[in-house]
Amino acid sequence: MAPTTLRGTVRALIAPALALAATVGPASAPAHAAVWNSCDQWGNTTLDGYILYNNIWGSGAGSQCVWANSGTNWGVWADHPDTGGIKSYPNSKKVINKPISSLSSLTSTYRVTVPSAGAYNTSYDIWDTDHDYEIMLWVNRHGAVGPLGTAQGTVSLGGHTWNVYKGNNGANEVFSFLRTSDSTSGTVNILPVLKWIKDTKGWMGDETIGDVQFGYEITSSAGGLDFRTDSLTVSGG
Repeated sequence: MAPTTLRGTVRALIAPALALAATVGPASAPAHAAVWNSCDQWGNTTLDGYILYNNIWGSGAGSQCVWANSGTNWGVWADHPDTGGIKSYPNSKKVINKPISSLSSLTSTYRVTVPSAGAYNTSYDIWDTDHDYEIMLWVNRHGAVGPLGTAQGTVSLGGHTWNVYKGNNGANEVFSFLRTSDSTSGTVNILPVLKWIKDTKGWMGDETIGDVQFGYEITSSAGGLDFRTDSLTVSGG
């Protein structure tokens, strides 16, 4: 499989009309005792203060269904072809809506079960309210996937060590932090990452952080693969 460059951006949240239509065929999701599920391309709901979103936004996509027991315990079954380009970013989102300087804390814990096949990353996608800046925190990845932009070195922040990349996708600046070793569970202190971008590097100003999303950026999952968020918390203020 040829290497893939990830844009790491959820176009449907910004301008659904501009997103390339995904081909969403009939699918059979695994049975779950879920309180909500959807196989719709843009299927979404709000549970426990989190917004869940199926979000099949890339071209050439296959079938995908999301299920949720709560806003913090959910999963997705996806059958996307073994081709390049991001097909989807199913995620759970917490709205923050506070400037970086007014945040006293912003942390998250995660525990996931991910497949040993396919091409994907498990990541946080953090946006300012104007969608000028996108901060991605990759906690694991598999297959031929990679970040947008150029390498900026390695830094230890928020309890993890990251390889940092800086780029632009034509619509916004993208700062990608790739954990130097894969993890399926942990705690991320997000605020020091934001302050490092703002204060240490000067790459952005005192932006108002709008959304903290957590999910799976899926490039391929041929044959149908399960991605499960066993637990998730996002807290701060």
